Amino acid sequence: MARRAAGEHAHRAWAVAGSRKAFTAALPIVAILFWKATKTFKEGLASRWNPMLDATAQSNLSEELGPGGSKESSLESLSDKDLQRADGAGRIVVSGSQKGTYITDVYQRSPIRIMFPRGGSAALEEAVFINTAGGVAGGDMLESGVTALANASIAVTSQAAEKIYQALNEPARIVTKLKACATAKLAWLPQETIIFNRGRVSRRTEIEVSSGSELLALEWLVLGRTAQGEKMAGGHITESWCVRKDGRLIWADIFRVTDEMFPHLHRKALLSDCKAFATLIYFGSDLEKRLELLRNIASPIACHCAPTSVGGLIIVRFAAKDSFDLRVTLLNFLEQFSKGLSPGPFRVPKMWSC
Repeated sequence: MARRAAGEHAHRAWAVAGSRKAFTAALPIVAILFWKATKTFKEGLASRWNPMLDATAQSNLSEELGPGGSKESSLESLSDKDLQRADGAGRIVVSGSQKGTYITDVYQRSPIRIMFPRGGSAALEEAVFINTAGGVAGGDMLESGVTALANASIAVTSQAAEKIYQALNEPARIVTKLKACATAKLAWLPQETIIFNRGRVSRRTEIEVSSGSELLALEWLVLGRTAQGEKMAGGHITESWCVRKDGRLIWADIFRVTDEMFPHLHRKALLSDCKAFATLIYFGSDLEKRLELLRNIASPIACHCAPTSVGGLIIVRFAAKDSFDLRVTLLNFLEQFSKGLSPGPFRVPKMWSC
């Protein structure tokens, strides 16, 4: 009996040892299968994400490099057209009545959104255009439009400073269309547009005014993030204006800076080291009286400022070495200008102080 028990114990021990050897031998096979499955899964994910990664990341594979085998040559082959870009639009139509200004029509296409904040009064006084993309990249196309029908009175601004990011080779295209019909009062007063180093933008402002209407329009640019010491070493800027009265062209203007011009902008005949500049136009009645008022306001201003009258419009140019100085100047300018006018939207927008 003792020999039989010893034999059975030895047999069980051998069986356990054999199963352990079999399990141990199977581990490398399981590991290999698991590694292969993981590799296949990762390759599948990579194949799905490669189109997006190829457009945004710099690859170090020799077959993806340019003819010279360098990263620089591969970057030169990229274009903003190859990347996903925004194509947004926002348009509003407002009209007036004895109860105040009300909205007639609104159109929005992402990333443009339009808000109508209201304070204590129920009347509509201000509209805010918002770029939900957080900035503008090369190849983007954005269009904003405001139409003020008879008796309407509205100020239109932006939620924050617009940002033009570095582009590869395509400019961002921004179009603004403003229309003030008879007896309407329209103020287009967006916050500044900051152009990052090597940013590219082409902005066009088209304005239509009618006899009896009033319009105040402002656009201002800041070259580089001055608070971070950024300097514009290159880029492309085109800023154009076109104003028509009763269908007839009365003023057109264009400002253009290309890559080769940035090293020379410090010259006095150009921007004289000014990093922020603005153009403000006014159309309305009593131009001579308004022009004298604006010149009195401009005389004590610290930064460069000069109003003039051209083609039935008042044009005011501003230039400052710092964006903060220009903002302070515009705030004071608009506050004093609004006091010399009848009640209306020609004032500092509430959004500027938010």
